[in-house]
Amino acid sequence: MRVLAALSGGVDSAVAAARAVDAGHDVTAVHLALSRNPQSHRTGARGCCTIEDSNDAFRAADMLGAPFYVWDLSSEFQEKVIEDFISEYAAGRTPNPCLRCNESIKFEAVLDRAMALGFDAVCTGHYAQIFQGPNGAELHRAVDPLKDQSYVLGVLTAEQISYSMFPLGDSTKVEVRAEADRRGILVAAKPDSHDICFIPDGDTAGWLSRQIESVPGEVIDAETGNKVGTHAGAHAFTVGQRRGLALGNPTGDGERRYVVDVDVKNNVVMVGPPVLLDIDLIEAIKPRWSGPIPANGSRIHVQIRAHGEALPASVHIGDELVTIQLDEHLRGLAAGQAAVMYDGTRVIGSATISRSRRSASV
Repeated sequence: MRVLAALSGGVDSAVAAARAVDAGHDVTAVHLALSRNPQSHRTGARGCCTIEDSNDAFRAADMLGAPFYVWDLSSEFQEKVIEDFISEYAAGRTPNPCLRCNESIKFEAVLDRAMALGFDAVCTGHYAQIFQGPNGAELHRAVDPLKDQSYVLGVLTAEQISYSMFPLGDSTKVEVRAEADRRGILVAAKPDSHDICFIPDGDTAGWLSRQIESVPGEVIDAETGNKVGTHAGAHAFTVGQRRGLALGNPTGDGERRYVVDVDVKNNVVMVGPPVLLDIDLIEAIKPRWSGPIPANGSRIHVQIRAHGEALPASVHIGDELVTIQLDEHLRGLAAGQAAVMYDGTRVIGSATISRSRRSASV
């Protein structure tokens, strides 16, 4: 097969491309230039879009004997990932930019270009597995639970999965680094990128404060309705947050308060005891199915954080709304996060959380 290998400049994508070459595929390498003003060097272990990363990707491709290209997708990344991230926070939601990047850039823009150029598949260094099932290609968890990235791939459609390759899904990170070292790949010991790549210093709140106008408002006790403090901008808060509230009016019992709701429209942050964060009913919109749509009432597991626990639940599918009833309460769930649904290790699909609440069923 003709395979387009996306090389980030890290060890995972380099080993994935090497395995594709070993499998006999005709591999061409591409590095995605996502930053409009890339730094020369990475800051610690953060970020993945520097000139240094591009050079590392070129050296990996050269070692593999694969043709190498750089695709400038910085405009698409700015519009579909960065601006989406800002607008979601401005609306009081907490998005996951890695899911949006996978959906809009790596497995939409790149896959569309690859297919138009006659490639048969796109290969990446994600830790996930693809198996052939009765309804076609299926996306499954990786064998290494510490590195499993099926959650951030939960936005992929069945068609996108059928054109994808994840050669690392059957390996651990330790094994991948050891293999890179044996192969002489220069980035074998390169630190992993983490956090949000376009916020290289990791200060999300500070970065957002420079993108969104901060308008002071009130912090209200959700139980009493009393004003207990002020804030510099509602967009800087997320449900479940405890730090940075600076409340001047303590509770009678001395219990800590948490952010339990963010009303951006009225510029109000609601706080209360942790019990108000307990929910068991999730409503989600914009579903994307990785295979057949489950029947109403189907038993599933749902994961709402990249490294969170998969929780038992039942799912109901409406015309535009996915409703997930958890078996037990979950604490601290913010709108904008992704609910990725599983049947065992198989990814069923994902949806964006629009509302969560406590029902009378638990």
